Amino acid sequence: MIARPPAAAALVLLLAGCASHQPSAASRTDIITLRGTPVTLAGDPDALAAIGDTAPNFTAVANDMSEKDLAAYRGQVVILSTVPSLDTAVCDRETRTFNERASGLAGVTVLTVSMDLPFAQARWCGAHDIKNVVTLSDFKLRQVSDRYGLRIAENGLLARAVFVLDKAGVIRYRQIVPELTHEPDYDAAFAAAAQLAKG
Repeated sequence: MIARPPAAAALVLLLAGCASHQPSAASRTDIITLRGTPVTLAGDPDALAAIGDTAPNFTAVANDMSEKDLAAYRGQVVILSTVPSLDTAVCDRETRTFNERASGLAGVTVLTVSMDLPFAQARWCGAHDIKNVVTLSDFKLRQVSDRYGLRIAENGLLARAVFVLDKAGVIRYRQIVPELTHEPDYDAAFAAAAQLAKG
């Protein structure tokens, strides 16, 4: 039988880990907040993928544990949404909204990436009948958080952001949502995607 530390000791270890967080010199604390308090985007601020850039390729894990590359979606317009966790109210609402609105938009693929485990994503998708959004987990490889500059240093989760990529994989729209408890601008993202899908 594996010995487990008492709950109080485990809590102390967890808090000690949080307290030891030291932002790197390249980290940014002026981009996003959580309930009004600035949080840190770890890594090089130049890594934030910008409009006009070719979207960095990444591999993430699908609900069935297979690995999926962003490059596999070339030739399609892609809405790439990153969220902290599907098991939170705002991310739940956001992903269900993308699922509902994507049903009426031909030629557009919606990818939602979070740090949730693939099993949790599969359970959540099944519970909410998600058919028009592909959920991917960044937990194993962390390529989205690293290559897009979206890792929140304080908790290791992804910041809330939306990118719209054209058929060549170039970023044509970007919103890094400044307050984590707010939803993105769906109208602007879908307008950008619809325009690109026509071309």
